Amino acid sequence: MGVVGWIVLGLLAGAIAKLLLPGRDPGGIIVTTLIGVAGSFVGGWLSARFLHRPVATHFFDLATWGSAIAGSLVLLILYRIFFGNSRR
Repeated sequence: MGVVGWIVLGLLAGAIAKLLLPGRDPGGIIVTTLIGVAGSFVGGWLSARFLHRPVATHFFDLATWGSAIAGSLVLLILYRIFFGNSRR
């Protein structure tokens, strides 16, 4: 799977992560989708590096989707922790 595939996967994974973790994000939908794209890259890298499960082969593989969504969730949570509610 190439870079375009990872971007499409990241967009979808970011949307799924947003559905799993509802609430207001400080950056809106654009930042959430960018976090999804970055999360898919991070999740794929972590899966290949530490779980010895390379996921860059098939778009419709369950491990690929799981790692992309997990990476998106982690980055979305970290983003909310560091840039959460600025109205305090």
